[in-house]
Amino acid sequence: MLFSKLNKNNLLKIFSLFSVVRGYNILFIILAQFICAIFIFSRNLNINLVLYDVNIWLIIFCSAFSISAGYIVNSIYDAKKDLINRPLKTTLENQISGKTKFTVYILFNLLTLFFASLVSVKAFLFFGIYILAIIIYSIKISKYPFVGNIFSVLLSVTPFFAIMLYYKNYSEEIISHSIFLFFVVLTREVVKDLESFVGDFTQKYITIPVKYGERISKWYITLCSLFILILSAHILNSYQISLMKYYFYFTNLFYIGFLFFLWKSKSRLSYQKLHNSLKFLIIIGILSITLHDF
Repeated sequence: MLFSKLNKNNLLKIFSLFSVVRGYNILFIILAQFICAIFIFSRNLNINLVLYDVNIWLIIFCSAFSISAGYIVNSIYDAKKDLINRPLKTTLENQISGKTKFTVYILFNLLTLFFASLVSVKAFLFFGIYILAIIIYSIKISKYPFVGNIFSVLLSVTPFFAIMLYYKNYSEEIISHSIFLFFVVLTREVVKDLESFVGDFTQKYITIPVKYGERISKWYITLCSLFILILSAHILNSYQISLMKYYFYFTNLFYIGFLFFLWKSKSRLSYQKLHNSLKFLIIIGILSITLHDF
């Protein structure tokens, strides 16, 4: 009986840690980096050369551990806010102590720097700066509207630049796709702030919705969405993107519907649905890369 109880407690703590580091996001990021490495950055290389490249595995492990560490920092600093916005998730994450979270945070960062050092000195410096940037963001920059959102998006896409730098592939098309992704993730960040308004307002987080209100936030999202539509048209007209063109056709229709429902939305549940729809758009966007013959 006691053994069974201990197993249940350990299993609960594992699920709690998985939730803290957002394991589902980490698994998707690992998959996304492999897709980008195979289909974008390592052009003209055999897929097996990518899969058997130890350095690529090390870079992806560095990304996974450093991002996981970043999520731990966010869970510590945003605990009170998340208890209001996501009570069930926060209750689960509180099954492990702050001391355990801090220990895992240190371990993940050490593993990141160790694996990066095996790749090169440049990789070590890259991820060292990335870890520092996450800390600065969590402690200071996240509290500022606009700048905080932009910095958060840059941190989200930075691990992909590690692979781009490794392969030294800086084509104009890749930059166009990167800017497109940047604005999609930026709209998701601001919608997430609308969804988390109550917790942010209660805990005095100065987000765009809290400082400037719901209407200004919607205009900001609309402006970003217009940039996305312009970038989508640019990519469709400027590059031969094979079957991936259907993703951009879908994106154009998606954002027309998205903006319609955005301006009608007023409740947390409505913003949550919009947030999840943007997550879906990002997921199918990454998967659609496999349809593009770079």
